[in-house]
Amino acid sequence: QVQLVESGGGLVQAGGSLRLSCAASGRTLSTYGRGWFRQAPGKEREFVASISWSGETTYYADSMKGRFIISRDNAKNTVYLQMNSLKPEDTGVYYCALARVVTSKLPDFGSWGQGTQVTVSS
Repeated sequence: QVQLVESGGGLVQAGGSLRLSCAASGRTLSTYGRGWFRQAPGKEREFVASISWSGETTYYADSMKGRFIISRDNAKNTVYLQMNSLKPEDTGVYYCALARVVTSKLPDFGSWGQGTQVTVSS
């Protein structure tokens, strides 16, 4: 069983930056892709970014392109999400999950972490 733990969330002003981490433990599936999703209050969970095991392939939601960067350190079993130029609409709980192949489709992901709250003030 794989456990994913997100960290790095917090309160930041608009225009600021945060870096989220997603650490994997247990039966780590190092060949799996990993992704970030977010969920704002009253809204559905939406795709943010994903990365292949090698790190060579990445996908981003259109609204995150140019602002967010996903990366991974397989030696640490950790995936990162660098978030720059944050906007109030980026507020939500950010979740990390695994996928057999890199994808942007929520149903393809599993082993969800508990999430980390990101709040962007205007």
